[in-house]
Amino acid sequence: MVVFDGHEYLTAEERRLKEDRDRTKYWKKWGPYVAERQWATGKPRLKAERPLTTGPSAILTVPIQSAKITVPTVTLGAVSATLPCRDVRCVVIRDFTHDDARSRAFRWGEDGIAGVSDTHGLQNIAFAFWNEEDPFLKERLFGLSNPQGNHGESIKEAHFHLDNTPHSYMKYLYKYPQKAFPYEDLLKENAKRSKTEKEYQIVDTGIFDEDRYWDIVIETAKEDDDPDELLFRVTAWNRGPDPAPIHIIPHVWFRNTWAWGREPEDKKPSIKAHAENMAKSTHHKLGERYVLMSPSPGVGPSGDDVQPELMFTDNDTNFDLLYGQENKTPYVKDAFHQYIVEGKKAAVNPAKSGTKCASWFAFNESGGVAPGECAVVRFRLSKRNETYLDEEDFDEIVERRRDEADDFYYRISPLPMSDDLRNIQRQAFSGMMWCKQYYQFIWDQWANGDPAQPPPPASRKEVRNAQWKHLHIDDILSMPDSWEYPFFAAWDSAFHCIPLAMIDPDFAKKQIDLFTREWYLHPNGQLPAYEWNFGDVNPPVHAWATFRVFKIERKLYGRQDLDFLERVFQKLLLNFTWWVNRKDTDGKNVFEGGFLGLDNIGLFNRSEPLPTGGVLEQADSTGWMAFYCLSMLNIALELAKHRRIYEDIATKFFEHFIFISDAMTFKTGKEEQSLWNEEDGFYYDAISWGGPWIQQLPVRSLVGLIPLYGTLTLEPELINKLPSFKKRVEWFMEHRCDLAERNMASIRKRGKGNRILLAMVSKDRLEKILKRMLDEDEFLSEHGIRSLSKYHRDHPYSMDVNGQKFTVGYVPGDSDSGLFGGNSNWRGPIWLCVNFLLVESLQRFYLFYGPQFQVECPTGSGDFMHLGHVSEEIQHRLQHLFARRDDGRRSVNDGNDVLDFDPHWKDHMWFHEFFDGDTGRGLGATHQCGWTGLIARMIHDTGISCRLPQTPRTPSVGMAHYFDDVFHRAVGLGKDKPQKPHMRRSSTARSIGARSDFDNSVNGDDDDAASLSNSVGHLDPELINQRREADSHMHQYISDQLERVKTDDDHAGYEFGDEYETHAE
Repeated sequence: MVVFDGHEYLTAEERRLKEDRDRTKYWKKWGPYVAERQWATGKPRLKAERPLTTGPSAILTVPIQSAKITVPTVTLGAVSATLPCRDVRCVVIRDFTHDDARSRAFRWGEDGIAGVSDTHGLQNIAFAFWNEEDPFLKERLFGLSNPQGNHGESIKEAHFHLDNTPHSYMKYLYKYPQKAFPYEDLLKENAKRSKTEKEYQIVDTGIFDEDRYWDIVIETAKEDDDPDELLFRVTAWNRGPDPAPIHIIPHVWFRNTWAWGREPEDKKPSIKAHAENMAKSTHHKLGERYVLMSPSPGVGPSGDDVQPELMFTDNDTNFDLLYGQENKTPYVKDAFHQYIVEGKKAAVNPAKSGTKCASWFAFNESGGVAPGECAVVRFRLSKRNETYLDEEDFDEIVERRRDEADDFYYRISPLPMSDDLRNIQRQAFSGMMWCKQYYQFIWDQWANGDPAQPPPPASRKEVRNAQWKHLHIDDILSMPDSWEYPFFAAWDSAFHCIPLAMIDPDFAKKQIDLFTREWYLHPNGQLPAYEWNFGDVNPPVHAWATFRVFKIERKLYGRQDLDFLERVFQKLLLNFTWWVNRKDTDGKNVFEGGFLGLDNIGLFNRSEPLPTGGVLEQADSTGWMAFYCLSMLNIALELAKHRRIYEDIATKFFEHFIFISDAMTFKTGKEEQSLWNEEDGFYYDAISWGGPWIQQLPVRSLVGLIPLYGTLTLEPELINKLPSFKKRVEWFMEHRCDLAERNMASIRKRGKGNRILLAMVSKDRLEKILKRMLDEDEFLSEHGIRSLSKYHRDHPYSMDVNGQKFTVGYVPGDSDSGLFGGNSNWRGPIWLCVNFLLVESLQRFYLFYGPQFQVECPTGSGDFMHLGHVSEEIQHRLQHLFARRDDGRRSVNDGNDVLDFDPHWKDHMWFHEFFDGDTGRGLGATHQCGWTGLIARMIHDTGISCRLPQTPRTPSVGMAHYFDDVFHRAVGLGKDKPQKPHMRRSSTARSIGARSDFDNSVNGDDDDAASLSNSVGHLDPELINQRREADSHMHQYISDQLERVKTDDDHAGYEFGDEYETHAE
């Protein structure tokens, strides 16, 4: 429960989360766990392969019955290949295209549109559509693979994650063209474009002109008290000027677990016709379930209902179509496409059974759905063998879940903010939920093949990831992007956990915990990076995320999970040791690390040996390790409050930080150089050939800002309560005063609140770095901190090595090279994850230096502010990426009129992977709610004071309009007031049209009655009283926060010491 003013109150959704946590009801068993893409994923390739987007799902061994049979290769753009197996009677097809996905069974997971599944991806529900123009059903989202896109792989669809709680209510919007989908246009135009040109997106094709498209809203809701009862409602709005046909085909199917020889035949699941408009599914792990379809109100002049037609087939590969081989079953995966689009009536099983089922709703009478009207489909997945679906009760449940979602999210961020910011935050949270996906990778099965298939080539065991034989992943994971990155990335996941902890701390903790478990963590202590190369090195951010999640849960929900903190800390000790042993070549506490997630930021590819010879000593790697030390110190001090044995470990990390900081910053010998450049006032990477032979690489990039992360404040009250730690700190201060004075403010030099500061960066160096960081001609943009200084636009840095020229220049948008796939760029764009840590670092410095220490922001403006205000200013600029300006534009939309002004588009958000350093244009993956979802936390912290984009910064400008009003959120019970209009069976289209599915209002008066009703719809007096009491405490909290903002008194924007440091209490 969110705690206000010391008072606890559980919303309906929080009660469900509590039941799930207490294991009385399994509310998370079913969720949005179906990937949006399995074809052409980035899982491990064969060694001989080019770096395509092809993975275990894509590797299919096809038996050849005769040497005379020609097996066609599968193409992916211009790339195609076959690879012989050890068994000469088979070939391995390496590429898995969008076209293949329609006909080939997946091995490791499933995909679909707005898909829902159980936690192991066994039974799946998703949606297909057809407009009578496309050559095949729209069963999955389309995009380009790396070889096809001018900036790497990229989705070419228009869909939005509108809402999602964990997970009683889910809402998804898909914009489906009424004309033929522009597959070829997208392929050909992007192929023409160079690396210096923008990507060609679906909104550029003209396919949505004249509003000739469908807004298809897909909602999933669970019953009040039963997590196994799932209700699905699809509402397809005709936005165009003319009637148009639409076919809605919900799919229910089982992941193929039977074709690989790992399950006995009697364990094969089934779906069979059971009664009218009803099917029964049976699975040995999930039990029996019933799919009940409701006839839909007609859209034509006859007024006749649209009756669903149930179809059945098997989720097995169509070998005949793809390879000219005999099918293992007469009814195959693409049967519904054949039946509906191609008219092949023999494609589906007349016995009405199989492992895959679909229900065909054809809304095409008299030309289809009228302009402005809609088609509606309702069905449920249930354990109950009931043959009647009461649509009025059905709609009441869906509306109740939506109201409860409003209440749930409102109480997480109750402070006043603009409706626009609240909408952005809500969709960011929603995207975080929709990016939860089922992920499976079992190294042993992948490397050795399946019993029912010919053995894979022996070379498969020799490819990258060969050292990760222990991996056995079969979990729900938070993915970086629901389409482009349907696989985990370790450091991305750590950032995901910050906003996740605000809405579902148990899931956030589970994500962190999983990466440190023995079936993920390497025996040597290394965390797996990502599936392309588990052995790559990501920045060590998990200790930071662990402590932040622990503190967020304690602050928001009043729960203190010390078991979680201690368990993860012990595993991270192994990982810390791995870093020290593997990434400090000379034992000097100056670290290497490779690319460290920053892809092309350096002069050279940092994951490969230097063409110059020598070793690259990395300012960022060393800064990350100092940050790691302090994060571990924070955890150790927190644990030491409860178990004094952790004081010794805290001492270890305290001293280790001092050594790392000193080694990076100061000379250790007369002729040696540090990574600090006094003349430039900045940190640089350096090439070391041993001894005094070192050369700095003067590239002003994020690499030189990361040392700012290495800072921590300590409360003197805490130190006094830990005598052993205090004694060791005092000994160190006395006997190693040379090191101590250079790397920490001594005990005799107290800061704000009598705090003690540990920092890699001295006050003098901090001022010099910030002078560059806050210079709008260098790092500071209108939308946050750039990854590379704009200085290098006119002053690129180059080095000639053996006749080859290496250059780093400022590139604010997409990458102009193919390095690291070409679909990310760290040479100028803005990335929220690293900005988030910079903001926190500034807040930590503020906790020590207080309001007296001020810097010019922006540099040269004559406007001075303390570091708390600087951190707030950066957060506001980041929010300006998404926030609507006075002219109605959003920077992220790059001036697109449809996205900015069209009423059916302008309030829907895409959360891009990174952003143009000059304009704020969204770049890379479009649903990167992973670390871009951090914007939800920033809005929570500073949305109350955020001014409009391009508005001059003046005191209290962002919140002035709140202070003349009495903020009150009336419960409104016992009044005669109109209820929300609901969808009724008798006039579905008209009833839906009476309300907006895209209403951005949150928790208006009409929301309260539904959220305080019991399961049969009657107002519950006890809940009413609880709500009134909770509201009074919440209003007091809001009043207090507003007063703090009004007086500029350490308000929420930068007073977060209780989250960043360990307190004595």
